[in-house]
Amino acid sequence: MDKVQKSERIHELYIKLMNGGSISSQEIVKKYGVDIRTAQRDIRNIKEYLKKSGDTATQMVYSKERKEYRFKDCKSALSNSEVLAVCKILLDSRAFPKEQMTKILNCIIKYCTNEKGIIESLILNEKHHYIETYHEYEYINKMWEIGKAIQQNKYIEIIYKRITGGEQFVKRKLKPIAILFSEYYFYVLALIDDKDIRKNMQSFDELSPTIYRIDRIQELTILKDESFHTPTYGTCQSNIHLNEGEFRKRVQFMRGGKLRKVTFVYTGNDIHGVRDRLPTAEIISEKDGIYTIKAEVFGDGIDMWFSMHKNDVTEIKQGVM
Repeated sequence: MDKVQKSERIHELYIKLMNGGSISSQEIVKKYGVDIRTAQRDIRNIKEYLKKSGDTATQMVYSKERKEYRFKDCKSALSNSEVLAVCKILLDSRAFPKEQMTKILNCIIKYCTNEKGIIESLILNEKHHYIETYHEYEYINKMWEIGKAIQQNKYIEIIYKRITGGEQFVKRKLKPIAILFSEYYFYVLALIDDKDIRKNMQSFDELSPTIYRIDRIQELTILKDESFHTPTYGTCQSNIHLNEGEFRKRVQFMRGGKLRKVTFVYTGNDIHGVRDRLPTAEIISEKDGIYTIKAEVFGDGIDMWFSMHKNDVTEIKQGVM
């Protein structure tokens, strides 16, 4: 057997063990058509990998009665149903070009489940009819570079293709804060560094984030010699140092702008849907199915949401923080 076949065989055995299964030398001989020495060597390779990886939590034990090996107290990193769910979510997101999506799905199925055939059959039709979303420019590598800039608090400079008011290219120096995904596209949430540009943008100040679709970034430069500090925002409760997760709670409509506090009365029949749409929503009071709610959001996207639910939302009060 060549090295590729050996590597795939050992990976399959390892995944089976990680999913709570067991292996034996005789099983390896029968399933893969190798001799008993090769089977024993495969098992030794898995033991050696555990030692080299420094994984002290996973222990390989042998049952004399069953003549098989298993991982002691092992809980699968992902169950078969979880792998299926992740594959379905990825396909529905249409976030990647078809070739890249196929590669990602194949890796997940190959290394995260011992039921490859079943899962492949369950997503076969969606894979075959998959329609990729149009992207302006390559974005995967740019997204990684932006991620590193966020981690290191480094400025970025971009040439961006803007389509509002006619197609044009603009140059921006930004403080990248977070990478977001919404409705087919990846975005970078950032603060504009240029004061003159901010003056020409309504409802923006130095603490107002803007949002850029990463696939519309034509050129990206990481300014390695310049660093910034993540800003602190005053909220209705206290000053908070917003991290990526906190920003995501307040940017649900992919629209930038100032941090706002909104209070409204909701008379509809899906309060859970409201709380899912507005993660910062708090119910102030409730009586006979009528809810008074407060929430924190960035930008004017919430106004469009109010307009869409005008029959269920009343007594809206808003304020900029």
